[in-house]
Amino acid sequence: MDPILLDIPEQFETERLLLRAPQNGDGAMVNEAIRESFEFLHEWMKWADHIPETEETEANARKHRANFLLRDTFTFYILDKLSGEFKGTCSLVRADWQVRRFEIGYWIRQSAARQGFMSEAVDGVTQFAFKNLQANRIEIRCDTRNSASCRVAERCGYHLEAILINNFIDPAGDLRDDCLYAKVRLKNGSFGYPTLTSK
Repeated sequence: MDPILLDIPEQFETERLLLRAPQNGDGAMVNEAIRESFEFLHEWMKWADHIPETEETEANARKHRANFLLRDTFTFYILDKLSGEFKGTCSLVRADWQVRRFEIGYWIRQSAARQGFMSEAVDGVTQFAFKNLQANRIEIRCDTRNSASCRVAERCGYHLEAILINNFIDPAGDLRDDCLYAKVRLKNGSFGYPTLTSK
């Protein structure tokens, strides 16, 4: 089936969070978070190479919404269920619909860091992908130096499958290594990572 024909929910909730697809008008709240956290984000995120104007962030939010509808990528904005505050984003990218393989990417505003919000969001998006997209494999990649991002993957039950040497250029222009984490659909229908035994 063509993925564009799939009926996929545009939002879901976790214990503390509402995760939803971007909407027109979201640019201002996202821009505020980027401005608050620019130095924090600039160290790790290649897209955070300048402080954007609100119009630029609004244009990106609309592109994210369009890509969601096209089933190319699934960006979820992370909102506090009680206050409505924007916390960050958690996205399913690099979709391979034949394999049903996806990669999760994420960022969080600095004031919301180290409170378990991103682990909660990643766990929610992981369950969303297995349930609604029938994912067979989900990956998380992060700079080997980014211990906070690595901890999120590990808390969510992802297995460190490999370290990819000289795999990307970081925002400073340096050649860096990636941790490759994975979680897969197992033969018994559960999700995790198989125990590999030598023959």
